[in-house]
Amino acid sequence: MKNKVLSQLGLAQRAGKLVSGDDIVFKAIRNSQARLVIVAGDASENTKKKFKDKCNTYNVPLVIGFTRDELGESIGKLDRVILGVTDKGFASLMHNGLITMSEVEYIGETREGQ
Repeated sequence: MKNKVLSQLGLAQRAGKLVSGDDIVFKAIRNSQARLVIVAGDASENTKKKFKDKCNTYNVPLVIGFTRDELGESIGKLDRVILGVTDKGFASLMHNGLITMSEVEYIGETREGQ
């Protein structure tokens, strides 16, 4: 299941439906473009809290899990701490797969259950 979600991240990257990096993901959240945000499990506690708060405020599903190396490798870049999925279909597919994973330490649902 883990590999499936990571390969879906790679597909989303190639399709241009993924953004990465603090500032770019923050902007996507604020502009209602982010459909799912993934924060690496080995990110700092401050980063995790910052994105939990921001995603909760803007009602964007948040997942904390994987390592920065796994996230980066899945999209063909160096280690990545923050990824934002901008396509509803990809986000839904990944979110459903992530719910059953034990490697994921946190899954924040939206209030509307998107």
